Amino acid sequence: MTPVHVTAEVLASKRIGAHQYLTLVAPGVGERFRPGSFVAVSVGSAAERWHLARRAFWIHQVRPLGGYAATVTLVVEPRGPGSRWLAARQRGDTVEVTGPLGGRAFALPKEPVPVLLVGEGYAAAPLFTLAERLRERDCPVSLVLGAADEAHLLSALEARRIARSVTVVTGDGSVGVRGSVADVLPEALRRSGAAVVYAAGSTPTLHAAALAAEEHGAWSQVALEQRTTCGTGLCLGCPVPVVGEEGVARTARACVDGPVLRGDRVRWGEIR
Repeated sequence: MTPVHVTAEVLASKRIGAHQYLTLVAPGVGERFRPGSFVAVSVGSAAERWHLARRAFWIHQVRPLGGYAATVTLVVEPRGPGSRWLAARQRGDTVEVTGPLGGRAFALPKEPVPVLLVGEGYAAAPLFTLAERLRERDCPVSLVLGAADEAHLLSALEARRIARSVTVVTGDGSVGVRGSVADVLPEALRRSGAAVVYAAGSTPTLHAAALAAEEHGAWSQVALEQRTTCGTGLCLGCPVPVVGEEGVARTARACVDGPVLRGDRVRWGEIR
């Protein structure tokens, strides 16, 4: 998965709830994509001091659109100056994009097995193309989708198209079950009979998913969202404490050793 650096054109920009969906024409990025990979976007205009700052975003969808074979859709939650700048881009604007990045994407089962996908907020973005790939392998897909409120819930309608069962949970109870993702995991695992759990969200949610999977006797894969300064592994700025294959504690780099890691290998209590 060799990344490319391209000047991408915004093909579509759509606001849904708290999120901005940006569809980009980024030649070479979509063709190299695997579920769980991400892109780094340079934010700010050339005249602004923070132009060289880059932000990492999960790839949400890759699909043919408008005569292009593999457009790339990102989900942006405008929070800081960089994400607000990117969310304000409109059709015809251009942005500098490097990707797809990530040394390890989600691994797909070799045989059809039931799976549970666990997503929280905008970070659930990589689970949607993952679900499509799993369905192509005849894996029964169940999905837990959570957020603080309805506005921050990601693509709930799309979720019902790609999964045989969907559990929605919000912190304020505005839609679905009131509570946290961790609250509904034991029942979701029992109903799905999942052999593999895939999770994308905040660190506490990923930890809860890894623990629940282990208690259920399932494997877990988690997509860690760490600050990735360079995205290439050179700066060592995204350390993740893990247990290596030989059982010895070591430090992995989220960008090139991940971003997807086995949930039972992460030393959750030591993540900052």
